[in-house]
Amino acid sequence: MQEEPKEALTPSQEEAPSEEQVPSPEGKTQASSGLNQNVAAALSYFLFFITGIVFLLIEKENKFVRFHAMQSTLTFGGLFVANLVLTFIPFLGWAISALLSVVGVILWIVLMIKAYQGEEYELPVVGQIARDQVGKMS
Repeated sequence: MQEEPKEALTPSQEEAPSEEQVPSPEGKTQASSGLNQNVAAALSYFLFFITGIVFLLIEKENKFVRFHAMQSTLTFGGLFVANLVLTFIPFLGWAISALLSVVGVILWIVLMIKAYQGEEYELPVVGQIARDQVGKMS
C-alpha cells in the first residue's frame, strides 16, 4: 500500500503561535522572574492579594505582570478588608459578607483566566487605579 504524499501547509494552515507567546505591549513575553508573563500574571491572583504583593515586589520590568499584580492586590485586599468589617455586623453583615465571598471567588477565577490568556482585563474603577499606580511606579 502506497502512502499519499502529504501536502505542504499554507501559512494560514500552519500552527498559530500559542497565546503564551504573544508579546506584551513593550515586546516582552517573559517576566523578570523567569516565568512566562502570562503565567506570572495569572499567579499574581493565585493567593489573592498575597501573591499580588509578592509579584509587585519581585517583578521590576514587565508592566503586564505589574498591572495584574496591582489589580490583584487592590481588588482582593479591598474584599478582605470589607469582609473583615462586615463580620462584626450581625445578620445583615454576615449575609453581605457571604455574598462578597461568592463574588470574590468568581472574580478570582475570571481574572486568573484573563491574565493567563494574555488579556489586560481591567475591572471597573480598580483597574484604572491599578493602571495609574503601575504608571507611577515605572
